[in-house]
Amino acid sequence: MKNKKGTSDSRNKATACREGEAASGEAGRDRFSKLPDDILLNILERVDTLEALRTCILSKQMLQLCTMLSRFDINMGSLCHHHKAQIGTIPCLARFNNVVAALTEKILSARNVEIPIRKLRVKFYLRHDDCFSIGKAVACAMATQKVDDAEFVLLTETGCLSCTHADLLCHAKKFNSWFHDWPIVFAGLTRLWLRNMRFGELDIPNILSTCKQLESLRLSYCDAGVCSVLQLEHAQLVELHIDLGKFETVHLNCLPNLQRMNYTCWSYQDPLTFGSVPQLSKLSLVNIGISSTKNLQLSELLAKVPWIKDLHLDFKSEKIWVLPECPKLLAPVLGELQIVNLDNLPEGCDIAWTMFILEAAPSLKELRITVWDHLCKMVTNKDLRMKNGYCEKANIEWKPSAADFKHKNLVKLTIYGFQPDENFVRYVRHVMEVAVNMEEISLHDREVCERCGDLEPSIQVCPSRYPRTSEEKDMLREEITKELRISSPFVIHFRS
Repeated sequence: MKNKKGTSDSRNKATACREGEAASGEAGRDRFSKLPDDILLNILERVDTLEALRTCILSKQMLQLCTMLSRFDINMGSLCHHHKAQIGTIPCLARFNNVVAALTEKILSARNVEIPIRKLRVKFYLRHDDCFSIGKAVACAMATQKVDDAEFVLLTETGCLSCTHADLLCHAKKFNSWFHDWPIVFAGLTRLWLRNMRFGELDIPNILSTCKQLESLRLSYCDAGVCSVLQLEHAQLVELHIDLGKFETVHLNCLPNLQRMNYTCWSYQDPLTFGSVPQLSKLSLVNIGISSTKNLQLSELLAKVPWIKDLHLDFKSEKIWVLPECPKLLAPVLGELQIVNLDNLPEGCDIAWTMFILEAAPSLKELRITVWDHLCKMVTNKDLRMKNGYCEKANIEWKPSAADFKHKNLVKLTIYGFQPDENFVRYVRHVMEVAVNMEEISLHDREVCERCGDLEPSIQVCPSRYPRTSEEKDMLREEITKELRISSPFVIHFRS
């Protein structure tokens, strides 16, 4: 009897516990649903759209909020995440893409038309029937509602690494067909991201002339044929990204509102020419340098845009493809530069050459440098490196232009991948000597990548010697600032 009573008591306690948790959960949901509508909408529009919709069906009071949402991000990836599914086959892809199309139509047709759509982003695969449905739904929304920001992100069934010339042409043909079906939709788009397409010579200019409200355009592995030349003109475009592709040159002819330009992995010698781009302030160039890669001279590249304020150069842990130049040549084009990011410089090489930018940019306020051999992203096989023209590591020759050079505006230096060796210590000392108003030097350890830890044992990674203890950090501060009377050791911060 005692054992039975004990068992009965345990069950009663467990049941009571579950009921208490359920009551607590119901109370929590009830408290949430009783918040004012404006607060609830603010919260719901900060989370994933599908999650917001699922939350709205918790109660009848919240169900009406579905029609009052003004920000939507409807995308394939989110849908797969909710269903814990991976797109491994065409039937699976087609099924989820169809759901994205149906969901887009349902959301846009059921909402309160008096509330403007602040943001609409739809990410989906380029499949005819689904594209038609999405185009029709968005066209109807644009005709009956105010749409402030509309974006299409298009995926293709064949990824960029697997695309053949025929695939690229096929994708472009499908897109052009859809594009011509719904010009009214594209006329209202503000953002567009296309991938894996090889257009005709006039296709991209035609797209831009139709998309009159376009503010952001991204072309990933898109071109108009090998060695094609892209001529760009657009009155509203603010942001342009070009990734990969086979353009010989991109001419930014007339883009009066362009503010940000990003070009990743160009194929030929001269990636960009600048025409009328009076608002351009941020330029990002990313490339994997090999033996045949032409060294860019910033004095020539930026001759027509001497108002750049933010410059980002990413070398992908390979050859340095920018040529250090003397201040007399470079200063006229870097006079307004304020922020410089130099990413993925190869490990084991002298970084003193980066001072050439400091010497030529009197307005520079912040310099960020990342030194990292990102091995899982690099070609590490010696035979493949030789076959494809990858370079052996080598120091860049550079000498200071003047022994008494001082910089009055640099206030922050950040280094990722810092190691307590002569290369880094000497560099930090030199910057502290010339930057007389330095306020902060942040030194970080190497970046950590989990995939790099799974490399073959034959690929040796030199262990980090970054200082860990307070004693090690204090000793290093003293070493760096020794006999530097103008600098305080307390501006140096070890952040890792």
